Amino acid sequence: MTDAPIFAVGDIHGQAGMLAAALDRIAADPDAGAPVVFLGDYVDRGPDTRGVIDLLCEGQAAGLPWVLLMGNHDRYMRNFLDGRGPQKPERLSWLDPRVGGRSALRSYGVDVGEARPEADIRADALEAVPARHLAFLRGLKTYHETAAQIFVHAGMRPGVPLAKQAEHDLLWIRDTFLDDPRDHGKLVVHGHTALDGPVHYGNRLNLDGGAGYGRPLSAARLVGRRAWLLSGRGRIAL
Repeated sequence: MTDAPIFAVGDIHGQAGMLAAALDRIAADPDAGAPVVFLGDYVDRGPDTRGVIDLLCEGQAAGLPWVLLMGNHDRYMRNFLDGRGPQKPERLSWLDPRVGGRSALRSYGVDVGEARPEADIRADALEAVPARHLAFLRGLKTYHETAAQIFVHAGMRPGVPLAKQAEHDLLWIRDTFLDDPRDHGKLVVHGHTALDGPVHYGNRLNLDGGAGYGRPLSAARLVGRRAWLLSGRGRIAL
């Protein structure tokens, strides 16, 4: 049904407290119990990656109707732990300050001192990161489609059917998608490109409000192509 309500949560980036507050706002909404889609980037930059993944694993274990998508940062962490290193188009190590992996590992108690070899940090990370957290990272989806919306982390390449989209575009694309005003058949709900708050562009909805940089975490209710930001005062139309 195109008029079925669904919630979406933008990029979390290690902000466990913000995530808990966003889940409280969803629970307080009259449509609580509808599916919730998380748009990825659970890890890095913020202070509590471990707490974020714990919360999400608990929801999964409880059987909540949650859909968890993969962000480029989540793939970075998974690949680091799996020993695969950066994948195209990634050029930086996960431990590079511009990526934020050291912040994530600090939340697990890993010594990420600049003088330590990467191999030693990875060995300690494999001891410190719980097996269920690694299973969580390995189990993330790259997109979710409903009758009215397409949920992805970064966006999609215009004109390419969803089933034929390349994973690196779903996790990384920016200008080619962001600058294209065409209709994609359904509302594309995404994150990845941090703004000062969520913005509805008609053909797409960007829910990355910059929580990774300390700005509020966005949680929204959607019905068809319409969307409302959830605030402490209720719904605000986007």
